[in-house]
Amino acid sequence: MPAVSVGDTADSTLDVTAERIDSFAEVSGDTNPLHLDAKYAEASMFDGRIAHGMLAAGAVSAALANLPGEVVYLSQNLDFQNPIRPGETVTATATVVETLDGDKVRVETVAETNETVLTGEAVVLSLPRAAPT
Repeated sequence: MPAVSVGDTADSTLDVTAERIDSFAEVSGDTNPLHLDAKYAEASMFDGRIAHGMLAAGAVSAALANLPGEVVYLSQNLDFQNPIRPGETVTATATVVETLDGDKVRVETVAETNETVLTGEAVVLSLPRAAPT
């Protein structure tokens, strides 16, 4: 039996700064100039520097970790809808929508700034939190 129930929700927030974008580029190796070069990004379809979409996905991961019990990611699909810009705050919400086989659940995920930037669906293993040793 999963540690969560249908209807359970959790969220997380992430302040997106130029420094955080630079750090993510360094850690991930994603050095796309849309994320790192303000002059290049200004001439693009985005009219300025944008954050990596995976930063919003990271906020989703943090929201999942805030659900009751212990959550183990099994799969995630993502639909990136709008860019995130330095100076914005991303709020991600995870909502349990269905119990599946065993301890698996389906979770709807969304990340928003002043508009929706990402939607998706995750399947996670939901277990009771292990007792500390």
